[in-house]
Amino acid sequence: MPRSGKTDKDGEKHSNKKFYMCLCSCCLFWFILCVVLVTALVFIGRHLLHNTIQPRVYYTFKTPVLDLPESRKLNYKKLPNDTRPILYNITLLPYLDKVYFEGFVNISIDVFNPKRELVVHSKSLTIISVDLVREDVKSLQLLSFTENLEDEVLVITPKEKLFPGRYFVGIKYRGKFDNKTTGLYKSTYEYGYSTRTIATSKFEPTYARQAFPCFDEPNMKAKYIVHLLKPKQSNYIALSNYPVSKTESYDDSSDLVTFEETVSMSTYLTCFIVSDFTYTNTTFENDGTLTPLRVYASPGNIDKTTYAGETAKKVIEYYVTYFGIPYPLPKLDMVAIPDFVSGAMEHWGLVTYRETALLYTDSTHSSSNKQRVATVIAHELAHSWFGNLVTMDWWNDLWLNEGFASYIEFKGTDAAEPTWNMMSQFQTSDLHPVLSLDATLSSHAIVVTVTTPDEITSIFDTISYNKGASILRMLEDTVGETNFQKGVKSYLEKYAYGNAVTKHFLDEIQSVIGSTFNISEMMDTFTAQMGYPIVNVTYDATTGNYTLTQKRFLKDPDATYDTSNITYGYKWTIPITYVSDQGKSTEKIFFPYNEESIQIKKPDGVQWLKFNFDQIGYYRVNYDNEQWQTLINRYSELSVMDRTHLIEETFSIAEAGLLSYNIPLDLTRQLVNETSYTPWSVASSKLQAIHTYLTDSSQSTLFKDYIKQIVSNAYNNFTWVENDSDDHLSRLSRLVVLSLACVAEDSNCLNEAQSKFNSWIDDTSQTLSQDLRSIVYKYGMVNADESTWYKLLEIYEAESDANEKLKLINGLANVKNTTLLEKLLELTKDTTVVRSQDYFTVLGYISVNTAGTDLIWDFVRNNWEYLVDRFTLNDRYLGQLIRTITSSFSTAERLAEMQAFFNQYPDAGAGASSRKTALETVENNIRWLERYKSTVESWITELNEN
Repeated sequence: MPRSGKTDKDGEKHSNKKFYMCLCSCCLFWFILCVVLVTALVFIGRHLLHNTIQPRVYYTFKTPVLDLPESRKLNYKKLPNDTRPILYNITLLPYLDKVYFEGFVNISIDVFNPKRELVVHSKSLTIISVDLVREDVKSLQLLSFTENLEDEVLVITPKEKLFPGRYFVGIKYRGKFDNKTTGLYKSTYEYGYSTRTIATSKFEPTYARQAFPCFDEPNMKAKYIVHLLKPKQSNYIALSNYPVSKTESYDDSSDLVTFEETVSMSTYLTCFIVSDFTYTNTTFENDGTLTPLRVYASPGNIDKTTYAGETAKKVIEYYVTYFGIPYPLPKLDMVAIPDFVSGAMEHWGLVTYRETALLYTDSTHSSSNKQRVATVIAHELAHSWFGNLVTMDWWNDLWLNEGFASYIEFKGTDAAEPTWNMMSQFQTSDLHPVLSLDATLSSHAIVVTVTTPDEITSIFDTISYNKGASILRMLEDTVGETNFQKGVKSYLEKYAYGNAVTKHFLDEIQSVIGSTFNISEMMDTFTAQMGYPIVNVTYDATTGNYTLTQKRFLKDPDATYDTSNITYGYKWTIPITYVSDQGKSTEKIFFPYNEESIQIKKPDGVQWLKFNFDQIGYYRVNYDNEQWQTLINRYSELSVMDRTHLIEETFSIAEAGLLSYNIPLDLTRQLVNETSYTPWSVASSKLQAIHTYLTDSSQSTLFKDYIKQIVSNAYNNFTWVENDSDDHLSRLSRLVVLSLACVAEDSNCLNEAQSKFNSWIDDTSQTLSQDLRSIVYKYGMVNADESTWYKLLEIYEAESDANEKLKLINGLANVKNTTLLEKLLELTKDTTVVRSQDYFTVLGYISVNTAGTDLIWDFVRNNWEYLVDRFTLNDRYLGQLIRTITSSFSTAERLAEMQAFFNQYPDAGAGASSRKTALETVENNIRWLERYKSTVESWITELNEN
């Protein structure tokens, strides 16, 4: 059947051809369908990964919580810079009735180089699950996700290598509310007969990682979509950096609040709050539009928010004009938090404050409370541009944030309260404290290398804030206010929504002024090395020339230090200014760091000359005795700032052994006719310091008599009687003068304080002046009996206002009865009596009481492990505690005790530099008694004999 065979074969060929044609058609159809489906899936996947997921698909957290093993030893002091976050989609469930919170974060990231693992920050979080998805929606299998506890990171290792592109990391986790006031935490307050609970956050500098896994470094900016769980009750609200987008039911008892997507910002600027707070509402003019401004507080404090809102409106409208850049966000909220570790925090669009820094009323708070509120608001709102819009690249340039805000706050407050003369108060509040600290070997440069969280936390100090502000003030005076403002605007515009370093800022100032002089050279000598110069001035009457030389100023004249690794060898390029009886100099004079000396010709017809006009330059000036005496004789002809300068300068130089103590003491005789606030503020501080040194001296009584003599005119001028016509500075001056008189044991002052206290404690319904309460409580309680002390304690415990509580507890801490002080010390452990935020303040109050100094020192040494366990070594306020409570020590025995304590507990955490400063302070106190006590005693004796 050959034919038949042929026919069969041909038929088979025909059949196969039809089959393959059909198969190809099917394959093409399925191929096209797959392409469409993959494309759709990619689109849908991107949409789901980048945008808000509906509440109903969020995790229910029924997965068992497991502890993770510690990662293999890797060094992640800083995150790899080849991975960047783009968007965080965060869901936080802060259960107000539980001890924990839960969360899910989906992070969109870009990877720039091939790598084996992803690293994100995470601390004190229990990681439940991790998902890693590629941009093409391929889910990548993981080998592990492990924690490196030392570096506070989570290391995610997939099975396959990661190549450049976009990825999405989803992390489900749980965290603990652990009675700390960093990260995401709970705060409580009393209202009516109930205790209310809120959830809030504080992330700067390295605490965002305690609330959600993230890239917790300032230059890792990203956008945020936030979802917060809140109780369903209508009085509860949720707040974050941006306005609410929508609110949906989550379960029977909770709602999920979704917020609009933010601009790009650093992790430490994010903020999450769930509370039952209410608010007062206003708006501010923002480059032609009105932006909403709200001030939130607990219901019982809402009447204390009006001043904050009025002040914030004035301040931020001034900043919009000053910077020439609109406020960048769609809303501004300010919130008073009952438990807050810092004074305030500049979370962008949701600024949080300690209650004492935001709440104020004329009827219950003092003038100093009012100024505190205004200046803190001005400081935090300045960060909306300097720090938030443009952020330092790394923490070593922290001064770009804090130094600028610390300086510009004076301009902002001056705009809101022009009668307060704020620029003159810069000397006493910012400049003088840092001149004292920066004259020690334990100081540090403004720009300093920091890596670990403890190191980072430690530089939130006087150097970064006050010195940063002081050298900016000097820079502005050098280049001119208009040029400075132009340079600032240019800097902010150029680096908006990004990061910058010190050089970037200085380059923008340089571009404005041109090549007239080198800005970077001058400023680098002040930012790259610690300390500052003292300029020694000699005058040649024959030539009419002043010769200026410079050297590093230190409190210890015998201190030795190495200059070999310092670029400028502790020499500075100094902008020299002066004022004379013919006015302020207009010429620009520079003393280059690499010149041994410069000469300045005395202008024709000038009778006297004082260098460093208004103490704007960050340096000291010393003259020979004849020139000093000339300035003392011309004291009344000088401006308030120059008078303040002379008092602070002479005492400080004398303390360093470079000037006889006769000069500053002679200068204090000019105070007899002084009535201004800042000169008296400095004089009071310096005279009280000497009074402390002379506690055991035979001349102590005579020195107190001298203080009473020079303060008597001012005391009789201000009196205890307040008038409605008293301006702000008069009210501040009155308190300084009366306090000094009481320190000197003026009988009229002490009797008046005691009389006012007795009348009030017998009938607390009486009105007691809000400006004088602190001094009345303090001196009224010195010799109080036990029943009186307990009565004041009851008043303190019943008081709800945070400012008033601090005044009352300062009174409790001033009693001389050590048994009562021990009782107070025990009470401080109870957070229902003393909030954790006030703990170190109260210990400081007790320590300055001579009856409590030893008590606190023994307590801290015996309870150090308790303190570390409660606050951690990363707490900078714990780190500063030793320096505070030992500042009056002046014996070798005390110094040995401190050294033994430090040897016993060598790990200082964020307090390492404060320990060094504490030791230097005590060494300086010992040296003062050895070298200068007899000189002061001789001066007092001679004065008394004459």
